[in-house]
Amino acid sequence: MECFSVDSLKYAVSFPFLDTDILIVSYPKSGTTWLQEVVTLIRTRGNPGLSQTVENWKRAPWLEHYYSSALLEALPTTARVITTHLPHHLLGPALQHSKTKVIYVSRNPKDVLVSFYHFHKMANFLPEPHSFPDFLDRFLDETVSFGSWFDHIKGWTSQINSNLLHITYEEMSLDLHGTIKKISSFLQCPLVEDEVNNCVKHCSFSSMKENKMINYTLVPQEIMDHSKGSFMRKGKVGDWKNMFTEEDSRKFETVFTSKMMENSTLEFVWE
Repeated sequence: MECFSVDSLKYAVSFPFLDTDILIVSYPKSGTTWLQEVVTLIRTRGNPGLSQTVENWKRAPWLEHYYSSALLEALPTTARVITTHLPHHLLGPALQHSKTKVIYVSRNPKDVLVSFYHFHKMANFLPEPHSFPDFLDRFLDETVSFGSWFDHIKGWTSQINSNLLHITYEEMSLDLHGTIKKISSFLQCPLVEDEVNNCVKHCSFSSMKENKMINYTLVPQEIMDHSKGSFMRKGKVGDWKNMFTEEDSRKFETVFTSKMMENSTLEFVWE
């Protein structure tokens, strides 16, 4: 079962963005769900009512999914939060005529790779991942679903301007309080200390893991098979160490160095 169609991708790349829109962008398994929750809570000033009663894919619909055009058209145009995994070369033209606030969230690619591998096991709309070494090869060859992680992160982070904020999964893990303040400032929605603390409380990993509106347990079995794993697994920085062998690491480092070091100033927290 596919989440996209030719028509839904055409809809996405020609989407009429508004200056009041907030766009959450990421490569899969980089902290997207977490950021959807953070933005929801900032907008409600830490009140969890909305995030505990409305599914996250209705609050922040996926631009490229086949069912999202109806959801987006039903949202008030003054307060849309939209989510996408699309690369910049596809969405850039649609965005260039608006002042849409874009928040790009990235994560160290070893943790992305491990999380994506586990997600492939339970997501029936993705191909069977087979062995971890096989999946590692496909990730490095850029033949996994959603394509090249390297192109995705370089494409979006090279666009840094006053309408684009780049945050990382690791900074959310290390300083969620500070990251929420940074995002709220970017969204021109400053919060008082109690509101920030409430945001932190309701988007902790344990809080999200228990929330049916976020943890995808409401998604039908034919789309996600929860008997094969949990959508919100560990949420740890450095979990890749439990999967990578020394040989895997050497192979990864060789490709990572060759693809990332050209003209890239990005730095990553690995553990």
